[in-house]
Amino acid sequence: MPSLSPTMEQGNIVKWLKKEGEAVSAGDSLCEIETDKAVVTLDANDDGILAKIVVEEGAKNIKLGSLIGLMVEEGEDWKHVEIPKDVGAPPPVSKPPPVSKPAVPPQPSPQPQISSPARKEHTEGTPRFRLSPAARNILEKHSLDASQGTATGPRGIFTKEDALKLVELKQMGKITESRPAPTLSASVPPPATGGPSYPRPMIPPVSIPGQPNATGTFTEIPASNIRRVIAKRLTESKSTVPHAYATADCDLGAVLKVRQDLVKDDVKVSVNDFIIRAAAVTLKQMPGVNVSWDGEGPKQLPSVDISVAVATDKGLITPIIKDAAAKGVQEIADSVKVLSKKARDGKLLPEEYQGGSFSISNLGMFGIDEFAAVINPPQACILAVGRFRPVLKLTEDEEGNPQLRQHQLITVTMSSDSRVVDDELATRFLESFKANLENPMRLA
Repeated sequence: MPSLSPTMEQGNIVKWLKKEGEAVSAGDSLCEIETDKAVVTLDANDDGILAKIVVEEGAKNIKLGSLIGLMVEEGEDWKHVEIPKDVGAPPPVSKPPPVSKPAVPPQPSPQPQISSPARKEHTEGTPRFRLSPAARNILEKHSLDASQGTATGPRGIFTKEDALKLVELKQMGKITESRPAPTLSASVPPPATGGPSYPRPMIPPVSIPGQPNATGTFTEIPASNIRRVIAKRLTESKSTVPHAYATADCDLGAVLKVRQDLVKDDVKVSVNDFIIRAAAVTLKQMPGVNVSWDGEGPKQLPSVDISVAVATDKGLITPIIKDAAAKGVQEIADSVKVLSKKARDGKLLPEEYQGGSFSISNLGMFGIDEFAAVINPPQACILAVGRFRPVLKLTEDEEGNPQLRQHQLITVTMSSDSRVVDDELATRFLESFKANLENPMRLA
């Protein structure tokens, strides 16, 4: 099992493209492997015969370096090839056991304690109270026991007022002193059977903590390698990268007019293509945003490579428009179409989705007005784009008279890594991006 991406730790055998005993030439496709990014074809390095398929197609979570097949040179007896003893097929990955109800940890053996009237141990038929410090002092001073009274404090606490009532009753002769001699108790009291062992009052009732779903009440969904890596990287990003957010509204009126003119000339481009081009031009103007953080510090990136988020059945993947600042809108449109199709078909090559200096995620086609996206490390920024929508604005005509005019606006939100792109730089970037997008001539 080879490493087919920098972050790959294990792979799945999707399909074998050669059969045992079949001749193989250098460069021939042997099998399809699902990595943490995409489905990649494994090609043969040498001529020979595929003698043994060690790991059948459909096998999952095969660790890097595990033996998946054997090849022999032409003319050798491939039918009787032996699997090396020191390298065998990886053990099957077993499913995790169903989550069961957590076991109650054993209670530590109680140590011998000195009993006193004010801190009486719980015994059968005698309630145990939580005492406020003032109540404890009063009870000890007057040789009284809390069990002789009633706790009226919040959550069953025996308060100072409750203790003073006992003192009153004692002075009236209605109760007697409780003065047991302090003794060293070495015996372990019998465990309580009706509730928790700790002295927590049942007023109000103790809440029951949530428990995992019992086996059989849910359906386990197998996670692909891509889903696992997406979950891992998103968690790492949100927990280790200090995200900052800035939002701006952009007027698409001029872009929509240019797009209509291009359609008349049979040039088909989308609004997203203009957004990619505007971001590329702005990054070229402001190289301080075209950076990454590698764990030690910021790195200035020489080329503007924009990652475009594409939703697939297996998860989100970000193919890259290489050197986007040097491409026109139509060339960007052509690249996006080709890469998006390859992404959905699972045919992206590693160099087509690894790297990038800036990301764009557009949910406008799903009717989303605005949202904030998670940064894709080691990149420093990602631009989240919502749908364009009609908005009425009060403006002035040529004669200075107020009038209502309809504008097509989109909301963009940039998430930036505060370690390398501070709020001031992010704000200036959005100002320049807005100016470039609203004036398409700047994108030519």
